[in-house]
Amino acid sequence: MSLSKAGFCSRTREASPLEHRKWVEVFKACDADNKGYLSREDFKIAIVMLFGYKPSKIEADSLMSSINPNTSGIVLGEFLNIVRKKKEAQLYRNEIRHIFTAFDVHYRGYLTLEDFKKAFKQVAPRLPGRTVLEVFREVDRDSDGHVSFRDFDYAMKHGQNEA
Repeated sequence: MSLSKAGFCSRTREASPLEHRKWVEVFKACDADNKGYLSREDFKIAIVMLFGYKPSKIEADSLMSSINPNTSGIVLGEFLNIVRKKKEAQLYRNEIRHIFTAFDVHYRGYLTLEDFKKAFKQVAPRLPGRTVLEVFREVDRDSDGHVSFRDFDYAMKHGQNEA
């Protein structure tokens, strides 16, 4: 049983009108020559403006290769779709971090079976103890009795794919 099947699922949300407007404004600001699209460099600047980091060459290459080959860059609709997906991924990662931190009541940077039992008792009191144990064993991939954030993050992502 995965964490998502045990009741810990992420939810996506639509961009607010304010966010959407901001994304359009960033697109227009980065399309300095009013070409109607963002070049690779324009796109990198837009991502810095919205997310505070410069995309790697691999990320930029991947995104540029995924766009319509008949265009010279990323048009507004494609840009909005890319930004929406990046925002969802960012929110999902923050949600996973928040859940992990809520489980890690002793601030150790890892979770034990006891941490799982306490957390599940609060959020799913009727969940059988064997199910909690099964989830813990699945998440504790190296069977050392400790679940790191990396293991937790992996389990949450793979649990989402199974749902």
